Amino acid sequence: MAAKSSPVVAFRRFNRFYTKHVGALDEGYQHSRFTLTEARVLYELGTRDVANATAIREELSLDPGYLSRIVQRFADAGLVSRKRGNKDRRQVVLTLTAKGRRAFLELDSKSNERAREVLNTLEPSERRQLLSAITGVERLLSRRTATAPRAVVIRDPRPGDIGWAIAAHGELYARQFGWNAEFEALVAKLFADFANGHDSAWERMWVAELDGERVGCIFVVRNAEDPAVAQLRCLLVDPKGRGLGIGTRLVDECVSFARTAGYRAIMLWTNDVLISARRIYEGAGFKLDNEYAHHSFGHDLVAQVWRRDL
Repeated sequence: MAAKSSPVVAFRRFNRFYTKHVGALDEGYQHSRFTLTEARVLYELGTRDVANATAIREELSLDPGYLSRIVQRFADAGLVSRKRGNKDRRQVVLTLTAKGRRAFLELDSKSNERAREVLNTLEPSERRQLLSAITGVERLLSRRTATAPRAVVIRDPRPGDIGWAIAAHGELYARQFGWNAEFEALVAKLFADFANGHDSAWERMWVAELDGERVGCIFVVRNAEDPAVAQLRCLLVDPKGRGLGIGTRLVDECVSFARTAGYRAIMLWTNDVLISARRIYEGAGFKLDNEYAHHSFGHDLVAQVWRRDL
C-alpha cells in the first residue's frame, strides 16, 4: 500500500478533488441530461466544422461501439443527423440539428458559467496563479506526445505578419469553405487599412505563435459608424493551432484592450458557417445582434453581427 505522503497518493487525491469540484461524477453533467462522455461528444460535434465518428473516437479515445451507441441515442433524440461524405462514401458525416445546436449551446453556456463562478471566487493574483498551474500541468502531462502543445505566445505584429495573415486567410477559407478570391481581397483591404493608418491608442493587432510558428491573428479597430464601439476583425487560427485555446486567448486580448481603451462596447461581423469562431464569441460574452442573407465569396451566406457591452 502506498504511503500517505507518496506522489501517487497526492496525484490520486487531486484527481478525486477535481472531478468532484467540476461535477464530473454527477448523474447529469452540469445538471443536464447528458453524462460526462455524452457531453464531450456533444462538445466535439458543436465545435468542429466537419465531424465524423472516426475523428471524435480518436480525439476522445472511445470504444467504437460505445461511441456508436451515443451517436444513435443523439440521432433518436433528434440532436444529430448523419449522411455519407461527398468525397469518401465510407465516412459518415455527423451534423448537429437545430435542436442539437440548442442543446450544445445550453450545455456550453452552463460550463462557461461554472468556470466563471469558480474564477470569480479568487482574487486576480490567485486567478493568475491558478491558470499558470493549470497550464503547467497540461504542459507536463502532454509534452511527451507528438502532438502536445509546447510554447504558445500571443505577441504584437512584426514585419511580414500582415502578409502572412492575408495569405493564411485566403488559403484556409478556400480550402475549408470554397470561398473565392473576393474574400482574400476583402481581407487584404482590411489589413492594409489597419497597417496604413491605425491609432495605436484605440486599435491594435495580435499574432499567435505555436513553437515559434505563426498560427493565428486578430485585430481591433474603431467601428466606422460609432467611434465609441470597437470592432473585432479577422480572427484566424490555423488548424495546426486549434484545440489549444488560442482563438479564445486572441478574442480575450481584444476584449481586454477595448475595455482598457475606453470603448463602451465591442462588435464583430461574421458568417454563420464559421461554427468554431461563433462558439469562441459566445464564450467571450458576445450576443447575436442581427443577421441577414447575402451572396459573397461565391456562396449564399448568412451574415451575423455579434456584440457585447464593456
